[in-house]
Amino acid sequence: MKPLAILGGTFDPVHIGHLCVAWEASELLDAEVRLMPASVPPHRTPPVASAEQRVALLRAALAGQDRLQLDLRELERDGPSYSVDTLEALRAEQGDRPLVLLMGADAFTGLPTWHRWERLFELAHLGVFARPGFEADWPAELEAAAKGRLATPDDDWRRQPAGRVLHLDVTPLDISATRIRGLLASGRVPRYLLPDGVFADASLLDMYSRPRAP
Repeated sequence: MKPLAILGGTFDPVHIGHLCVAWEASELLDAEVRLMPASVPPHRTPPVASAEQRVALLRAALAGQDRLQLDLRELERDGPSYSVDTLEALRAEQGDRPLVLLMGADAFTGLPTWHRWERLFELAHLGVFARPGFEADWPAELEAAAKGRLATPDDDWRRQPAGRVLHLDVTPLDISATRIRGLLASGRVPRYLLPDGVFADASLLDMYSRPRAP
């Protein structure tokens, strides 16, 4: 059975950087990859777009391919979108299938601030990819937790359902959803920063062109 990898985020909006990382992780890990939009992200401000709007953008972005899938469970669950809750649900569903939680090096460095973060190592492997311009400086508690867990995609991590920290060498793309929202708000068209599919329906991006409701 192929590993199952999860890439979470607000996807506000989904952009080429998200899709590139997910696609390359699927190839490197020989894994099924699911994009999982967060409902209430614990570490970020609320999304500009509604859940329905973000899902519509993701569906448009993922059309025409079958390597990357969409998983809406965090939008269907009440309360904050804690990764540990999501992984516990997936572990109950998937049995001993290897699970991989994908994240950038910046998110991994901040892992000790996450809810029940040490439990993540019991539930999944953590797939960490470099972020342009970010130099990792792990806090002591993360250094201790990761000791003995480091691996590459070519190692034998697939024999375990969880517990390794995988370095993923993916193409670094310095693309920001914040920057894209700013371009849209100023009337510019971020062609080639967003997937082609989202431009097929002009209304999909309308919410970023209007002032946010108070």
